[in-house]
Amino acid sequence: MSESVEYYQNSREDLIPFLPEKYLKVLEIGCGEGNFWTLLKQDEQLEIWGVEPNQSAATVARRKAHQLYECFFDECVDDLPNDYFDLIICNDVIEHMPDHDRFFEQIKKKMAANGCLIGSLPNVRYYPVMRSLIFKKDWPYEDAGVLDRTHLRFFTKKSMRRCFDEHEFNIIKLAGVNSPGRFKFFILFLNILLLGTAMDSKYQQYGFCLSKK
Repeated sequence: MSESVEYYQNSREDLIPFLPEKYLKVLEIGCGEGNFWTLLKQDEQLEIWGVEPNQSAATVARRKAHQLYECFFDECVDDLPNDYFDLIICNDVIEHMPDHDRFFEQIKKKMAANGCLIGSLPNVRYYPVMRSLIFKKDWPYEDAGVLDRTHLRFFTKKSMRRCFDEHEFNIIKLAGVNSPGRFKFFILFLNILLLGTAMDSKYQQYGFCLSKK
């Protein structure tokens, strides 16, 4: 994603519905300034850990966290306790991973037995992306969004399900988020044209909540 200040300040209120009911030990990977933590339940026993490679964002987040690692996840993964976290948060992170298979296996080791992994992934079937590919014959990388030039992996809802299943996660919730209304009629037309298979294209991202099998 873009290195803009706004990116590191994003609180992601759209992911509140994906939070589990119970959690006390929280790890957020790519936490930015830690603004998502203000949306978590307020409990004096809540223990928040963060991982953030951006120096300025990490400086802000450090004031709010019990433990903050200013680095990339693979640089501190061995320092994080195994079987510990009730909740791990990966908002707009997995698509940046050079090896997402290894990342998922590492994450599972850090999750408590009844822990949850929540986050979001860009939807490459998002209507503007499909329109550009089909009608303009183009795949333009951008500074932000689904085709962010720093994204190393691309997912559809179907491939997300397959990926989670291959890494032995139970899908508690998988649902679209960020659906601008301005494409409504184009998507309805496309859905008719494609025999009812295009409604997923209205979502820029999919949020998820997973548990270990």
